[in-house]
Amino acid sequence: MSRTAQANITTGVVFLERVMLATVTTVPCCIFFFINITMLFTLRSKAVFRESSRYILLFNLLVADTLQMTLSQLMYLLSACRTRLTYPVCGVLVMLTNFTNEVSPLTLVVMSLERYVAICHPLRHATIITITNTAVAIVVVLAICSLNVLVRVLLLLDFPFEDLDTLQMNDFCGTLVMFLGPLSDDYDKAYTCFVFLSATVVITCSYIGVMVAARSASTDKASVRKARNTLLLHLVQLGLSLLSTIHNSIVGTIARIVTRSILLIILNTFYVFIIMLPRCLSSFIYGLRDQTIRPVLLHHLCCRLKLKPEVSP
Repeated sequence: MSRTAQANITTGVVFLERVMLATVTTVPCCIFFFINITMLFTLRSKAVFRESSRYILLFNLLVADTLQMTLSQLMYLLSACRTRLTYPVCGVLVMLTNFTNEVSPLTLVVMSLERYVAICHPLRHATIITITNTAVAIVVVLAICSLNVLVRVLLLLDFPFEDLDTLQMNDFCGTLVMFLGPLSDDYDKAYTCFVFLSATVVITCSYIGVMVAARSASTDKASVRKARNTLLLHLVQLGLSLLSTIHNSIVGTIARIVTRSILLIILNTFYVFIIMLPRCLSSFIYGLRDQTIRPVLLHHLCCRLKLKPEVSP
């Protein structure tokens, strides 16, 4: 067999491999995207959802998760297609991804505090958790994430781009690729540790407070149980989100001990379960467990054919 024929076969095998790997990640992404979009539509379809602080926070979380999942899949497909971007374009994509990624843990903190107030201070819940206060909390979360992105941009500007022959990247676009100096990497590690440590402390303290409230005879045991389980699931979400931030370090360690074919399988498995799945977990947590959302969500998921929601408009 000639070298040209062997090269053509190799090229065909590589192309088929890329298509298969892209399909393995794109199909779950489309499914998760459809569920999240349906959930978002559900949360805007009834006044009871639009006028409740709990569901407003959930809507904000789902928007961030859906955008983050979409941007991650876009960068994954660009890498799979061996498409190299310019530094400015990649920088915009990375900063948008970082922004949406940071919104999730901070929103989980606010949602956990809302559940804590609902269980431990039920008489003051309507006074503390108002629509106005919820809007302020969301603005604060967005402001913190925007400030974080601004700091990252300022750190990027310190890199001597004028010394480059071209702004075309030599590698594929990704978060780690845009750490163009040691200061950017150090800042990212410090900020990530601070955010996740703070979120873990707040959610854990909220969980302990709910557990203490469960001992009170005057407390609704069913509500306490639901709140406790919700907070536990928030901790799971936070843990999965933390895994996604150290994903590259884990992959780098595995890459030194396994073959390329096994590494590709592990990479795609990690991508689906560590990066994509947490972005759809909120829909499962609230969509299936919440008695108010579930009938409406199932109604929309079934294209309004069979189920009739029990919530009045």
